[in-house]
Amino acid sequence: MSRPATLGDLRASGWESRPVKEEVRANAIANIAAGLPLVDGVFGYDETVFPQLENALIAGHDVIFLGERGQAKTRIIRSLTNLLDEWMPIVAGSEINDDPYNPVSHHARVLIAERGDDTPIDWVHRDRRFGEKLATPDTSIADLIGEVDPIKVAEGRYLSDELTIHYGLVPRTNRGIFAINELPDLAERIQVGLLNVLEERDVQIRGYKIRLPLDVMLVASANPEDYTNRGRIITPLKDRFGSQIRTHYPLDIETEIDVIEQEARPLGIDGMTVAVPSYMTEIVAEISQQARSSPHVNQRSGVSVRLSVANYETLVANAMRRALKSGETEVVPRVSDLEAIAASTSGKIEIETVDDGREGLVLDRIVKTSVLEVFRSRVRPEHLGALVHAFDDGKVVHTGEELPAAQYAELLGSVDGLPEALSDLATSESPGAVASAIEFILEGLHLSKRLNKDSVGGKATYRSRS
Repeated sequence: MSRPATLGDLRASGWESRPVKEEVRANAIANIAAGLPLVDGVFGYDETVFPQLENALIAGHDVIFLGERGQAKTRIIRSLTNLLDEWMPIVAGSEINDDPYNPVSHHARVLIAERGDDTPIDWVHRDRRFGEKLATPDTSIADLIGEVDPIKVAEGRYLSDELTIHYGLVPRTNRGIFAINELPDLAERIQVGLLNVLEERDVQIRGYKIRLPLDVMLVASANPEDYTNRGRIITPLKDRFGSQIRTHYPLDIETEIDVIEQEARPLGIDGMTVAVPSYMTEIVAEISQQARSSPHVNQRSGVSVRLSVANYETLVANAMRRALKSGETEVVPRVSDLEAIAASTSGKIEIETVDDGREGLVLDRIVKTSVLEVFRSRVRPEHLGALVHAFDDGKVVHTGEELPAAQYAELLGSVDGLPEALSDLATSESPGAVASAIEFILEGLHLSKRLNKDSVGGKATYRSRS
């Protein structure tokens, strides 16, 4: 179906103009009534954040999302464009998306006055109706609102001519959604320039006698730590946001796992298969959960879900590297691969200690606690008695990164009680899966204080405690 190409065609089509917040409200209400989510690909907010967001959109509020790093604030903001109409008509050539029925720029007003119903119309997709700015201390009013363009002056226009203005990001997002990330980092004098945008819905540029009645939905994000460390949101600006919505990290392991499985980049090489046991994914998720409750980790800085994703990717990468070196085609992460996640963890958590070397000890404790928690939730104690008894009778098992998966598989027939201990893990019978499960069981028994473990480099020996 062709869209109207002139102002007259647009009027004849019956198209009606409506403010951007009315547009968002109507589409949000339609989604809610149909049982459709407002935001796709964000987990764990169905009972907390999203109801508040629905209220804010129905109320027609400008919104600020307050939360630590890695809580999907930006993803939620960018997804709001899906609540705009797919296509929107503008006066052709307009820099600020002029409404054909209510033009505000000098260009659009003159064009419509000259050509009337023959005024050409362009159509803008909703993806182009979103503007975004990362707040930095050097952000200026010219960036956000606009400035005199010296090139246009040099072309012969008078300074008093409105056409000499180079519009900033906010006017260029007229009839759309404008987002400011990390709002407290914006200098306070620049924040003042947004007051009119949020209340009077207009902008004023330099000394011009010009008033642009903009139609913009303003959305912002902020980290609570920024209020004291790097800046603050001035009180008049906070007062003008209709809703402040607090985001949070995943509240349970299941949600953390959902995020990992969605966000982690798949790792595949021709001729090799990758299979990550569910208990290994759960361990990675548990590590983040443990870090968020650890007194040794700076909780004000936060523990982003990016930690879980990066650790999962590192775990698989280390397993891939091990398989390549040993000539195996099956990639299955093991407990011994968890040593590799130190590289992907160190830059994402802040340890609350000044002692050198303590960071490694804190991380090691978090990993061990996570393995033990998953072990206790996955393996029934009554299935471990025969295996522990085998070690009491003198059995010793060696593990390590250099040990091929096939050697682990041989243990099933030589260690009493091992098949029964593995039964709770519902693992496949492939050598790689068996090797991973055996390491998990042995490490769980060690952390449960039922086996001793001697570690040297990447090798480990499990033996009886007696």
